[in-house]
Amino acid sequence: MICTIYSHQIGFDKITVILKESYPTASLTISTQQESQIATLEIKGGFFSTSSVLKIRYRQRKEPSYQIPEIDDCLLTTNLKGLYGFVNSMPANNPKVKDLFLRKIETLNCEFSIKQEHGKTKDLHALILKFAQEFEAIIFAQPSTVISKSEIGQHFLDTNLNLIIDEQGNCAIETLAVKIDSIYFDGENKEGTDDQKVRKTRSEAILEEKDIKTNKNLPFIISEQKVTIRQPKEIAIRVSILAMTNLVAFNHVSSDIAIEYLKKYNLWNATTDNEKNFLENPTDELKTIETWKCEGIWTLLWALGKIDALGFPNELCNLDLIPKDKYPIGQAKNPNDFINSITVTRDKAEILDANDMYYRFDWACVDARLQNETITEINPSVIYERHYALNWLINYRGQDWDDVSCDT
Repeated sequence: MICTIYSHQIGFDKITVILKESYPTASLTISTQQESQIATLEIKGGFFSTSSVLKIRYRQRKEPSYQIPEIDDCLLTTNLKGLYGFVNSMPANNPKVKDLFLRKIETLNCEFSIKQEHGKTKDLHALILKFAQEFEAIIFAQPSTVISKSEIGQHFLDTNLNLIIDEQGNCAIETLAVKIDSIYFDGENKEGTDDQKVRKTRSEAILEEKDIKTNKNLPFIISEQKVTIRQPKEIAIRVSILAMTNLVAFNHVSSDIAIEYLKKYNLWNATTDNEKNFLENPTDELKTIETWKCEGIWTLLWALGKIDALGFPNELCNLDLIPKDKYPIGQAKNPNDFINSITVTRDKAEILDANDMYYRFDWACVDARLQNETITEINPSVIYERHYALNWLINYRGQDWDDVSCDT
């Protein structure tokens, strides 16, 4: 196997067209096997060259979309979930690119593998590059091939065959485009419920008032009738752990003290794998990432009614403004007192209002980044962290804290 190509776009016919254009005199045979379509390209050898056979095996999701469904409706869906888990477990020298890559995996709709069955196909590097660019694809590459960019092991390449990430976390790019075809948004419920329509319209009006770009094609977020807000005590536990972890990130307490504190008050088992890894090995890089979780703390405390307003996301929050009696942790303070005192959250409509707003804020930030534009009206990092926390609050796709996605 030389590589496997993944794309949001679908179309076996496009593959055959590219093959015919690239090798007009070759023999192309089409066949099917289970969920796959197979293109076999045979290039006959000349007097001084041997023939070559290249096989491309293509399959696509049963229901193409812009997100992976919870139900395994086809073999490719199952494979994509495994791919997401594999990438999520990889170290990353560039966490931003890794996060974008995970978002891109969620949008993938087709997969086709390229295997050299016999001989060597001429201009294979150019062919794979053409596939990657025509499909705006990502590539799962093996070491020691014509397109390899890492000899460490299996690795991933972008549409220009540059290294996205390898098994040691190396990365050769600064960003990664994540594009979604509007046809999949069109497949959503265009009418929406009354609360969805009002919420979307109100959010777009606020963005326009602030001269922030909007996308009218973005779908509605979940309706009030279908949403399930996290339970009050679950939120209180989560914010308590985040608050202690944040102290380590800002070097206010040592990781040993934080771990001892969380174990003493029976919160250690509720910490996530990523939090345990951070607290057990708090590198400077991880500390920088973790400091941004102050925005998640701010958002969750707002959801619990401990903060009156989230505030406009043009600057960072200030946790020091929160009264000590409304904060979950502190010196000689038992966080369980805070946790047990929490019985209600803000109304689901209010939480959904915020979620809808930050969803559209986040799209504007992502669009600006993809267009190499600067957005000054809002802080993209603040937007992302608050959107992350709000998605967790509304049980977006049933994802646990470490795995929350901020699809735009």
